[in-house]
Amino acid sequence: MAVPARTCGASRPGPALTARPWPGCGPQPGRGARRRASGPRHPLSLLLPSLLLLPLLAAPGTSAYSFPQQHTMQHWARRLEQEVDGVMRIFGGVQQLREIYKDNRNLFEVQENEPQKLVEKVAGDIESLLDRKVQALKRLADAAENFQKAHRWQDNIKEEDIMYYDAKADAELDDPESEDVERGSKASTLRLDFIEDPNFKNKVNYSYTAVQIPTDIYKGSTVILNELNWTEALENVFIENRRQDPTLLWQVFGSATGVTRYYPATPWRAPKKIDLYDVRRRPWYIQGASSPKDMVIIVDVSGSVSGLTLKLMKTSVCEMLDTLSDDDYVNVASFNEKAQPVSCFTHLVQANVRNKKVFKEAVQGMVAKGTTGYKAGFEYAFDQLQNSNITRANCNKMIMMFTDGGEDRVQDVFEKYNWPNRTVRVFTFSVGQHNYDVTPLQWMACANKGYYFEIPSIGAIRINTQEYLDVLGRPMVLAGKEAKQVQWTNVYEDALGLGLVVTGTLPVFNLTQDGPGEKKNQLILGVMGIDVALNDIKRLTPNYTLGANGYVFAIDLNGYVLLHPNLKPQTTNFREPVTLDFLDAELEDENKEEIRRSMIDGNKGHKQIRTLVKSLDERYIDEVMRNYTWVPIRSTNYSLGLVLPPYSTFYLQANLSDQILQVKLPISKLKDFEFLLPSSFESEGHVFIAPREYCKDLNASDNNTEFLKNFIELMEKVTPDSKQCNNFLLHNLILDTGITQQLVERVWRDQDLNTYSLLAVFAATDGGITRVFPNKAAEDWTENPEPFNASFYRRSLDNYGYVFKPPHQDTLLRPLELENDTVGILVSTAVELSLGGRTLRPAVVGVKLDLEAWAEKFKVLASNRTHQDQPQKCGPSSHCEMDCEVNNEDLLCVLIDDGGFLVLSNQNHQWDQVGRFFSEVDANLMLALYNNSFYTRKESYDYQAACAPQPPGNLGAAPRGVFVPTIADFLNLAWWTSAAAWSLFQQLLYGLIYHSWFQADPAEAEGSSETRESSCVMKQTQYYFGSVNASYNAIIDCGNCSRLFHAQRLTNTNLLFVVAEKPLCSQCEAGRLLQKETHSDGPEQCELVQRPRYRRGPHICFDYNATEDTSDCGRGASFPPSLGVLVSLQLLLLLGLPPRPQPQVHAHASRRL
Repeated sequence: MAVPARTCGASRPGPALTARPWPGCGPQPGRGARRRASGPRHPLSLLLPSLLLLPLLAAPGTSAYSFPQQHTMQHWARRLEQEVDGVMRIFGGVQQLREIYKDNRNLFEVQENEPQKLVEKVAGDIESLLDRKVQALKRLADAAENFQKAHRWQDNIKEEDIMYYDAKADAELDDPESEDVERGSKASTLRLDFIEDPNFKNKVNYSYTAVQIPTDIYKGSTVILNELNWTEALENVFIENRRQDPTLLWQVFGSATGVTRYYPATPWRAPKKIDLYDVRRRPWYIQGASSPKDMVIIVDVSGSVSGLTLKLMKTSVCEMLDTLSDDDYVNVASFNEKAQPVSCFTHLVQANVRNKKVFKEAVQGMVAKGTTGYKAGFEYAFDQLQNSNITRANCNKMIMMFTDGGEDRVQDVFEKYNWPNRTVRVFTFSVGQHNYDVTPLQWMACANKGYYFEIPSIGAIRINTQEYLDVLGRPMVLAGKEAKQVQWTNVYEDALGLGLVVTGTLPVFNLTQDGPGEKKNQLILGVMGIDVALNDIKRLTPNYTLGANGYVFAIDLNGYVLLHPNLKPQTTNFREPVTLDFLDAELEDENKEEIRRSMIDGNKGHKQIRTLVKSLDERYIDEVMRNYTWVPIRSTNYSLGLVLPPYSTFYLQANLSDQILQVKLPISKLKDFEFLLPSSFESEGHVFIAPREYCKDLNASDNNTEFLKNFIELMEKVTPDSKQCNNFLLHNLILDTGITQQLVERVWRDQDLNTYSLLAVFAATDGGITRVFPNKAAEDWTENPEPFNASFYRRSLDNYGYVFKPPHQDTLLRPLELENDTVGILVSTAVELSLGGRTLRPAVVGVKLDLEAWAEKFKVLASNRTHQDQPQKCGPSSHCEMDCEVNNEDLLCVLIDDGGFLVLSNQNHQWDQVGRFFSEVDANLMLALYNNSFYTRKESYDYQAACAPQPPGNLGAAPRGVFVPTIADFLNLAWWTSAAAWSLFQQLLYGLIYHSWFQADPAEAEGSSETRESSCVMKQTQYYFGSVNASYNAIIDCGNCSRLFHAQRLTNTNLLFVVAEKPLCSQCEAGRLLQKETHSDGPEQCELVQRPRYRRGPHICFDYNATEDTSDCGRGASFPPSLGVLVSLQLLLLLGLPPRPQPQVHAHASRRL
């Protein structure tokens, strides 16, 4: 509500219809007379030359002061604008730098970024890179199929017959309790020497492959030994691939038996806890081994399911969810007499990380009660799969039922929903050890093209919740060459330390036949994979020609980014892919949704949009123009985009004269190089150079002084046209060194910074130079030496006028220490050149204000001093307007930047709060500014954050999740004699070793340390200027505690000038606006799945083949171990010996490979 300027004697509105005087009016002793006792730290002659010498005022007598009128405050605002503009014109040197560039026009050329050509070239380069990997993949897959076909199965093969490098052998030898040590290492394990290879970030051996076998698989089984035998021949193919393409990274064969053979050999990264790595659960293997899936998991929670069996089911469901990727869709329901979803999801949802987390948490809340009703469960599942009004995979359809047993076969349900076509596969899981007849469960699976599994104990969960993939792979194998298509994965963390990678995958099929005229084998042998590091793809993209705010990005069919400057996961878990959606990497809007959809559909396009961007330090929001251009990357599922601000259409390229280039002398002899030497810093200012890869032999360093030293030493040896250096980067650096030195010579050197209370002046350039003058100011310079990574630089390019940047303050840290005049406020602006009708911004210049001195100057500028430098006299019989200097006891005057952070204040006690969000300084006033549309709020989520681990909920010493029997159970003879007791006994002892398997964070079991940070979601809130641009008066209405305030934007800056009455009481303290990042669960997943983002699945689907043999369905294929074997196992556990995992006796384990 706009109100007139307040005058004494006027009545103020209130809840009662009575006239009340305005606060601050009338004869109030002391109001207006009080003021700061001590004088300013700097003489006013140094603070305000434009206002001449202003003597300190004596405090006026008791007088009546009124709130300043609007025109008065507008006058103050103009004075502030003029002062800032005057200082920047004198010291910023924008105009002078333009002239310097024009004077040196012969030393550079203006080049153009042509978005369409650029993006097509980069897409072509990426396609060529990936195609080389595809050819290597095909050679490997063909060779593997031929080697396996020629291999002769050996029933009597022994461990000592096989020679291979066991990647985990070194770790096991270091562990005196390891299995190999106990049994004397029968296997002929090779001992290798390794050399450090920076490309792999690891020690490798190029002459051998390495083998990794999961902990829960017995290395000496016949199946594993035969697998090791025939895969050994792959070694030569791996080596030949590398000879043809030396850039190849990890080449991996993941076998359906669980064996991983990879090249080059390197020791396995042994975790500190149990190593649960199994290649069959890796994202790349799952994607390559089967087509996308629509899966409904139904869990029997009838009363017979209790204690350990229910816990086994919960863990099994969680493990089953881990076999799904983002190309799959899933729902989970529990059933007894009725079926209901375990979570808020009422239909199939994408099996992404966040949705699976919801399922896993909901599953833990399942409670057993009621009677078993298979019909209810299956009808619910079929209804889910028949719902065509939702997004889903539309490929493999399956139902996974977990139960402890039952007699009903629900044939009528299958007849109604699934027969005769049997388009939905049914997999049944008998969980726990019991005496129920499992024939109905076997029949259900066999009658619906599925498979029957038994999970008697925890040790059987992992293997039996992943082997269904073999069944899904049958149509793929039978499709033959049609199914031999390379797929590229989402981004994920390499298990061997390579960092973020994508993997090309190709399935490997079993081509053997059991005999002449017999049916073709329909087993998948495994998946072949070749890694491509994201850094290798990034190297194909232009870096510094796009400017600080231009970039290249790429997305896949799910809309997840493959490349993006904001793809920076703080912590990674190699069990899960890194899935950052393009609309989460940037601030989402309708234009970006359209761009994302077009890219997913494989279209080309170009669009100029106005959008919001976060600053690099994530404190500010800028509204900017951006040009988006995109094309598909052929032969892949990826699409590539290019983002350019309009001012980055052109860029400078140094063109050192032919005379200099022809002189075959070191670069250190070139003109202007001397101004990079530390010996010149005292007279020319300190130079920071961006830590770029100027030359291959240049040693990187996080310390800029050391990096500069390394650079200078290398330049003593390198000639200007050296092939080992990037001439574009090198020559531009030399050019900008000279350009900025001339700015020192023409502008800075002859000016007295103290006269205007400046701590420093500076210039930063696209070429990578940041020059700070004088040299001593570099001691307090905290900005990033890479201009493209400096927030002030990027924001200055995106904003017209002067951008103020107060020192960053965290609310948890102590206030600023105002000592030795070292606290400064940056003010910067971009230098815009117009050369031959081409506009560009190659540099940013600015000053660093002395905080205390400019706070004093601020008070003087926002005061009623006249041109005669006399303070306003206010006699007893007159009233005067308050100002920010004389009445600072009663009047609050502040400058706040566009992010809502305090820049300057007339209150001395607030000086150490400069840089804090203003709501932490004056919550009441900041809320009023927000409510009156001076500020707008933007909320978003950071899905890549890292958080400290939460303390475990169970502080006891017992393993988590283990069922503990009651006293009644111990006294019950029937309980002890039942198979459940044996199962419990086994579980308790397994829990001592595999304690993280039940309801534990998978990252712990994979070997992360106890204090390792984990990924989490953080909610971010930024504020930016709203729609109000005019001068504005308003009242913060709160009865007797109401406050009048005035706010006005300062022209050509990112500042808001606010004048307000100081609060008289604390009764009106409203809710405080929050700006700091806070921990969050993210947006409500139950609501998000109702409006899923657009995506497309893979272009191929293999879910049916008329020749598929479904007779292998687990009928009677699983047998519990004998009592003797079980007792022996328990005795071994009691003695502290790790058990040798027994081979699972079922149809799949008897593969004749």
